[in-house]
Amino acid sequence: MAIRAAISGSHLKLSSSSLGARSLSSWWRNVEPAPKDPILGVTEAFLADPSPDKVNVGVGAYRDDNGKPVVLECVREAERRIAGGFNMEYLPMGGSVNMIQESLKLAYGENSDLIKDKRIAAIQALSGTGACRIFADFQKRFCPDSQIYIPVPTWSNHHNIWRDAHVPERTYHYYHAESKGLDFAAMMDDIKNAPKGSFFLLHACAHNPTGVDPTEEQWREISHQFKVKGHFALFDMAYQGFASGYPEKDAKAIRIFLEDGHPIACAQSYAKNMGLYGQRVGCLR
Repeated sequence: MAIRAAISGSHLKLSSSSLGARSLSSWWRNVEPAPKDPILGVTEAFLADPSPDKVNVGVGAYRDDNGKPVVLECVREAERRIAGGFNMEYLPMGGSVNMIQESLKLAYGENSDLIKDKRIAAIQALSGTGACRIFADFQKRFCPDSQIYIPVPTWSNHHNIWRDAHVPERTYHYYHAESKGLDFAAMMDDIKNAPKGSFFLLHACAHNPTGVDPTEEQWREISHQFKVKGHFALFDMAYQGFASGYPEKDAKAIRIFLEDGHPIACAQSYAKNMGLYGQRVGCLR
């Protein structure tokens, strides 16, 4: 379709395609390509490597002995059970009610009084990344003067999430490089010295990227100090079941905080423990 413009008594024909290209150039000339994800960059390097003995250690996904993707049999069974059994209508604003309820049980326990008394607000999210981003926006909206304390090191995307939500970021000590363990004393000092009522991001289990977790006794000390300072804990739980092999044990830190009466938040992902990366399945509560 051509657009006609009358100029000085003559007709000038301008194609919609040329106008569209010019408009796009004007609107988006300042948009730069996003930086490559450092984790996915490992996968790109793996694919480009011609070695027949290469192993991809970039993404925590299930693989067989030949390096091929593996779908858990429990996931296949779930697919068989639900196939054709759901309509494609709108879900409630919070997402799938059944999915949320089962997620709460997995994190807080089958017999949790908080679940029975309906004292938990929860929504379905786009995996753990989406859950963290929703919480960051929630924090900015309702506690606009707050900041977030993030461990050193942490999953690289944590920094992006809170930065893009315009929440100021602080850090706290976590990993002790020389001992390859937890720098517990320095971590506790940072918790004690943070302003009262600060927000802290805690890894519930299988800390990413170190794999180093506090012991149960240390979690109890952390919980106590949070109580003293009135801090708020957001648990990022991306690996429940991976650290110990037992989902109940890997949720121990959360259960300790709940037993001590803390109001907490939890970003839950099923990408790793159920191999559902592509489905983006998660929950925020």
